[in-house]
Amino acid sequence: MREDISFDAEGVTLRGWFYRPDGDADGGHPCVVMAHGFSAVKEQHLDDYAEVFAASGLACVVYDNRGFGASDAAPGKPRQEIDPWEQVRDYQHAITYAQGRDDVDADRIGVWGSSYSGAHAYVVGAIDRRVKAVSGQVPLVSGRRAFESLVRIDQWGPTWEAFAADRLERARGGEPAMMPVVSDDPTAPAALPTPDSYEFFTRTQSDRAPSWRNEVTLRSIELFQGYEPGRFLPLISPTPLQMVVAPHDRLVAGEAAAAAYESAVHPKKLVVVPGGHFDAYTGPGFEVSSSAARDWFVEHLHVGKG
Repeated sequence: MREDISFDAEGVTLRGWFYRPDGDADGGHPCVVMAHGFSAVKEQHLDDYAEVFAASGLACVVYDNRGFGASDAAPGKPRQEIDPWEQVRDYQHAITYAQGRDDVDADRIGVWGSSYSGAHAYVVGAIDRRVKAVSGQVPLVSGRRAFESLVRIDQWGPTWEAFAADRLERARGGEPAMMPVVSDDPTAPAALPTPDSYEFFTRTQSDRAPSWRNEVTLRSIELFQGYEPGRFLPLISPTPLQMVVAPHDRLVAGEAAAAAYESAVHPKKLVVVPGGHFDAYTGPGFEVSSSAARDWFVEHLHVGKG
């Protein structure tokens, strides 16, 4: 069963869905907290994952990041701005919301994320001991490395100059600079300038997620560049950590994620999903990624043993 929910994140209202598994659970169900990646909204396949998890006895809190989809932006802040540390804190607010529900076991909370939110899931797992299991798929591990691979080297200087100009303009009370998330022109400026990014976002906007908007603030890219979530991987233990990697991921470099995984301490598990970054969400890739995460949470959140 799915219900619409909203909860407070220190003055910001976040909205999403709660999935309740069939049957009663003494002391409440184990629960997985879930949010989407860079600019994405919950309708872009998060419901598919939540349905798989719920069918195995896992409750799910699924929500839109602040300023995206159904969720509000903070007062005085623009929509379509991605601050990774605000999103990390919102995961923590979502955990608190889940723990406050009578149908959730507050001692059996897991976090799941994908791409940018896969990074956040690892950070939350390292800093918040309420988390009892973590699974991240096709995760970002280094914002600087991703920036350097996605922005042409001759554009690094002009991009840094644009960051500075945007800060000055915003300080004067001007509007934030914006840029597209994706483009069908591989030479045009875009936050995610890969053909599979364009295909995924345009397809899902048309088929599933009309609330998705093809723009983010320029500051979102500046904040992305300075985010190094891979450094938190060694700090997650003893919380069980799963990483789902696509070997042909060219958006966040699958080989970089696999290398960073080696820095994590057991208990941990690496799962390889066929294809590239967005193949994890549909078809055979989805079967691998969703079942791997489901089994990880069923095992480590002790489904059926509450």
